[in-house]
Amino acid sequence: MMSVGSIGAFFREMFSFVFVERRQHSEMPDADTYKTLNTPSEGIYKEKGSKFLAFAYPVFTEDEIKEHVAELKKEYHDARHHCYAWKLGMDDNRYRMNDDGEPSGTAGKPIYGQILSHELTNVLVVVVRYFGGTKLGTSGLIHAYKTATKDAFDNAEIVERTVNDILTVTFDYGVMNDVMRIVKEEEPKIVSQNFNLSCKMVLSIRQSHSSLLVDKLKKLESVSVDVRSS
Repeated sequence: MMSVGSIGAFFREMFSFVFVERRQHSEMPDADTYKTLNTPSEGIYKEKGSKFLAFAYPVFTEDEIKEHVAELKKEYHDARHHCYAWKLGMDDNRYRMNDDGEPSGTAGKPIYGQILSHELTNVLVVVVRYFGGTKLGTSGLIHAYKTATKDAFDNAEIVERTVNDILTVTFDYGVMNDVMRIVKEEEPKIVSQNFNLSCKMVLSIRQSHSSLLVDKLKKLESVSVDVRSS
């Protein structure tokens, strides 16, 4: 039989365990949030006459990335190298690194390494290099591209955003009040709405909250819901 002191120690240990488990759970990042840049930012690093100008952008598509790279190549056409790295999405499958003539692994890879170190996604970094006449060597180049990128991130406003689902909802006039009631309850962002010939709404809602909203809407007669990720 346990003594009063032993019972007290047992419950203290159990409550402590529960508290730690809850704290660890609350500290875990949500699966539908990510960190990115709020606005473009810039950084710079100088070494032995060479200048490394870093330009960081929030991006969502590869077309955006191509446009930014093309614009910088045009603006800094007299630079020797325009190296870059980017990452899109929540997984680790959509990324690219480009050394643009620098020795393999000395430019794009350290740029991308800083993206990973800062736990960012939906981001592009281009580092424009003006050669100063003195070769920096492999380690010198890696340090330069890494430091220029880090400076751009240090100057940036890093924000946390949610991964959202976009819902296109079509329905008959007869259920409009029910649809609007559900929208009011679940509070998605109304991207657009059209009540002319037929009823159509485009809604944006955090991915982890999406299924409840979809389920409620689909229970209504005549309601059609098309879902895609933003």
